[in-house]
Amino acid sequence: MGDASVLRTRMVNNQLRTFDVTDHRIQDAMLMVERERFVPGDQRAIAYSDEAIPIVRDAIGRPLRTMTRPAVLGRLLQLARIGEDDVVLLVGAGLGYAAAVIGEFASSVIALECDGALAERAGAALEDVSNVVVVTGPLDAGYPSEAPFDVVFVDGAILTEPTALLDQLKAGGRLVAVHGEGLAGRAQIYVRGEEGVSMRYAFNAAAHVLPGFRTEPSFVF
Repeated sequence: MGDASVLRTRMVNNQLRTFDVTDHRIQDAMLMVERERFVPGDQRAIAYSDEAIPIVRDAIGRPLRTMTRPAVLGRLLQLARIGEDDVVLLVGAGLGYAAAVIGEFASSVIALECDGALAERAGAALEDVSNVVVVTGPLDAGYPSEAPFDVVFVDGAILTEPTALLDQLKAGGRLVAVHGEGLAGRAQIYVRGEEGVSMRYAFNAAAHVLPGFRTEPSFVF
């Protein structure tokens, strides 16, 4: 891998800016956070590539969990409109990269992960980040003991309605996720208003479906 700071600059210039990520706070955060620290060791050479990097594979090598493409992550963060006083629940902490980025411009981040091994590695990588804490539990259940949140940021795709997560939003709070699988995925934002929760689709995006957010198979007669 070449000079990491040069690669981060190229990532921001060639991936984020060309995907309409114009928020300078997000650009600055992704210039600051060393992505290679959060990538599995055998894949650090591609830490700044424009692709989703597998972080968990099944027995025959198929990706079960991935790091979201930098451009997609940046655009989703921009959609969430995270403010400096916001408390954020990150759903799907993985190895901690998104939590580190959000921690650069949010007040505090609770990074929820269902995989104990991933959570342990994320916690170690984030031990010097004072406003991020890694917790474990089912992703679709959220983290009600610390709710309500200003933002719930789902770092991955969902195929089911995130009901429990929406219940943990403050008034005016936002939930951002990718809905749909593969090329059918679309970024969506939910906003809790005075009369309930509204939702709109924002742009096409692909992300790996997170555990707990797949539809249960059903019998067809």
